[in-house]
Amino acid sequence: MKNNHPILSLVKKDLLLEFRQQYTLYGILLYVASTIFVVYLSMGEPEDKVWNGLFWVIQLFVCVNAVAKSFLQESRGRMLYFYSIAGPRDFILSKLLFNLLLMLAMSLLSLGVFTVLLGNPIQKMPAFIGIACLGGMSLGLVFTFLAAIAAKAQQQSALMAIMGFPIIIPQLLLLMKIANAAFSDVVQGGFWQMVVLLVALDLMVVALAVILFPFLWKD
Repeated sequence: MKNNHPILSLVKKDLLLEFRQQYTLYGILLYVASTIFVVYLSMGEPEDKVWNGLFWVIQLFVCVNAVAKSFLQESRGRMLYFYSIAGPRDFILSKLLFNLLLMLAMSLLSLGVFTVLLGNPIQKMPAFIGIACLGGMSLGLVFTFLAAIAAKAQQQSALMAIMGFPIIIPQLLLLMKIANAAFSDVVQGGFWQMVVLLVALDLMVVALAVILFPFLWKD
């Protein structure tokens, strides 16, 4: 890690662990495929609004499964080692970057499976791909921040659910409203204002993580 920037080195470490512990990645892929297949068996090809809502709800659960483990797999011994080679801001930024990339890949994968099994009611596919990527990254940032806080508590999963509910519901509603623009040829009013609001929320999460995580790190 001495030859590279600490953030890039920590991201590389997480990528190597992900490839070595492939059962975790395969478990997430199985969850995505099986959930969407069950929806297909029960509903066939749903209408636009149902399709959009199902996509973001499944993205939420994929994010919880993919991101929650990012701090759970770090033992106390590892944390002490990271403390000796990198600062708290480098560590939290590396986790945010890794989970952002992970959710970007999962969002594209989910979208591909959705369009194959549940049809493709999207009128503006390039726009929806961009929204799906932005939304996946936004969910990844939020739950990484929540996982960092919950990792210091005893009931980590319960704490993530309690803290995440009031934060993630408004974000999901905003994502669904932004994504509605891709299901119609009519230009939606206030579209770019909502996108800017979502990006501003993401930047706020990153800023809060950088400011608050060093205090958790000291524990």
